Amino acid sequence: MYNYTPITDRKIRLALVGCGRIANNHFGAIENHADSVELVDVCDVNAPALAQAVARTKATGHSNLVNLLKATTADLVVLTTPSGLHPEQAIQVAASGLHVMTEKPMATRWHDGVRMVKACDEAGVRLFVVKQNRRNATLQLLKKAIEQDRFGKIYSVAMNVFWTRPQDYYDSAKWRGTWEFDGGAFMNQASHYIDLLHWMIGPVESVMAYTATLARNIEVEDSGVAAIRWRSGAMGTLNVTMLTYPKNMEGSITILGEKATVRIGGVAVNEIQTWEFADARPEDAEVASSSYQTTSVYGLGHPLYYRNVIETLRGEAEPETDGREGLITLELLIAMYLSSRDGKRVALPLEY
Repeated sequence: MYNYTPITDRKIRLALVGCGRIANNHFGAIENHADSVELVDVCDVNAPALAQAVARTKATGHSNLVNLLKATTADLVVLTTPSGLHPEQAIQVAASGLHVMTEKPMATRWHDGVRMVKACDEAGVRLFVVKQNRRNATLQLLKKAIEQDRFGKIYSVAMNVFWTRPQDYYDSAKWRGTWEFDGGAFMNQASHYIDLLHWMIGPVESVMAYTATLARNIEVEDSGVAAIRWRSGAMGTLNVTMLTYPKNMEGSITILGEKATVRIGGVAVNEIQTWEFADARPEDAEVASSSYQTTSVYGLGHPLYYRNVIETLRGEAEPETDGREGLITLELLIAMYLSSRDGKRVALPLEY
């Protein structure tokens, strides 16, 4: 499927499109891997944001993607633009024969995500979807425990995302809080957590959801809840709001099983707060050291995510989260929105 030659004799060259809020995490990750990658181009339609990015990275600046693609020597283009722009930009990049990395969510509409995967397949290039939270040390420990079947049968799962996004956050850019370009509390802020529902627990059988815009002056929801049933028989809840007073409070997952109870909380699943298992394993000693302090809801996973991308382009690994993995999360998100809109249970997979 992929017709590229592994890059083994030089640094991997990157271009980044969209120099806003999340781009700084990418710049930091790229700097962290300076021995393996180099950022050759940056792009933004906002002149001050572009100037700031050029000053930090010393990369060549471009005011639009067309100009960048004409001139760049990059191997991979990183999209940190508003979510609704990802599909067309990814398709443009793929048509130029370059690999694509896109921030979450990969798209705001199901068929757009499918088109992205198809375009990259046809062009023979890789599509990476950023899911850096999977690399958090706390979640890696939890994932390993699930894979070792230490829980036995999983009965119940509760996921909370109690953050705050004031009105001035949404007012800071016209695209924020819109259906077309951003998505709401589920699609935007909680998408990494919704990704964990599948990655940790397994395939989802059905969902029922409510969403509401309770306080913010935006098109999309600022709060939502969902009930979830997995194919394994486990049941769970998702509770998300951007209205927590006065600041971000919690991003957590609690799993109750036949032989274990675990809760990982903190502001961004960064603290193992309960770790009770019927058996003992050597890795239990890592629990205290895996928790970490953070004021950022993004976590610390971007450099670790980039490591996998680098190893994939060198021909040394397979991608941890490619376009197809991104589609699983997008499908779950769309199912929740359909359930809320139509007032009914939505079974997965979606009919398409």
